[in-house]
Amino acid sequence: MFRFDRIELSREKQSSRAFPPSRERCGLSSFCCGPARWLRKTRKLRGHVSHGHGRIGKHRKHPGGRGNAGGMHHHRINFDKYHPGYFGKVGMRHYHLKKNQHFCPTVNLDKLWTLVSEQTRLNYAKNEAGLAPVIDVVRSGYYKVLGKGKLPKQPVIVKAKFFSRKAEEKIKEVGGACVLVA
Repeated sequence: MFRFDRIELSREKQSSRAFPPSRERCGLSSFCCGPARWLRKTRKLRGHVSHGHGRIGKHRKHPGGRGNAGGMHHHRINFDKYHPGYFGKVGMRHYHLKKNQHFCPTVNLDKLWTLVSEQTRLNYAKNEAGLAPVIDVVRSGYYKVLGKGKLPKQPVIVKAKFFSRKAEEKIKEVGGACVLVA
């Protein structure tokens, strides 16, 4: 059995110790008796039968109700203070709201050539007959073409539901065409 005796330290060593005096109950100050361990609530409540939860309710059930219960009644102060406007209505109702009316996924010009294979681009680049590849962005799930980025100096026919003004200018600048699709 390993026996812990109080380790005698010289005065110089005691003054250079990093631990507070409360930890020097025994020689193994870093292993036990630290204030963090002895000042917990569970230690303080030893000897108090109900541990602060009362004799009748005994820390059971849901005394204030479950979840957001009582927001208009016994929890009203909390709701008014920290969640103002939680209850009630504002504005008008839109009866026959079409959720996808404003659905318009966009793609920029710099990502346009990623919608077709690299092989296609190289085949049309070699071709001297004046043919241009057709990129249908609607088939790839996009509706509108935006003008961010640069296009390679290669004509291309782009099919989309909408084009921004800059996108149209840049496509025509490289000799391409914009085709509107319903």
